[in-house]
Amino acid sequence: QVRLVESGGGLVQAGGSLRLSCAASGSIFSINAMGWYRQAPGKQRDLVATITSGLSTNYADSVKGRFTISRDNAKNTVYLQMNSLKPEDTAVYYCYAEVSVRWGLRNHYWGQGTQVTVSS
Repeated sequence: QVRLVESGGGLVQAGGSLRLSCAASGSIFSINAMGWYRQAPGKQRDLVATITSGLSTNYADSVKGRFTISRDNAKNTVYLQMNSLKPEDTAVYYCYAEVSVRWGLRNHYWGQGTQVTVSS
């Protein structure tokens, strides 16, 4: 009932920037946490950044100081501003949302992912 759609991925040179967005739609009563994960070939899916409904943030050590997560609660959208990109940032980036579809029922949802490729 809830759909997450990512956009903004692409190919960028090292040192460049990209801005990812993820819009949630469907049967949504409220959204608590939202975030971004990434998965490189041959590796597990790892947390990149999260943000709560109160705008508290958390970042993986590897992206601190370079990435910024934000959200627009009115639009049910989360963003990831990625600066100073490195080749090791290359991965499929997945949007995550903790959604209450009704009172007393909270589920986790994932987007389909968007490819980010950073060339050297």
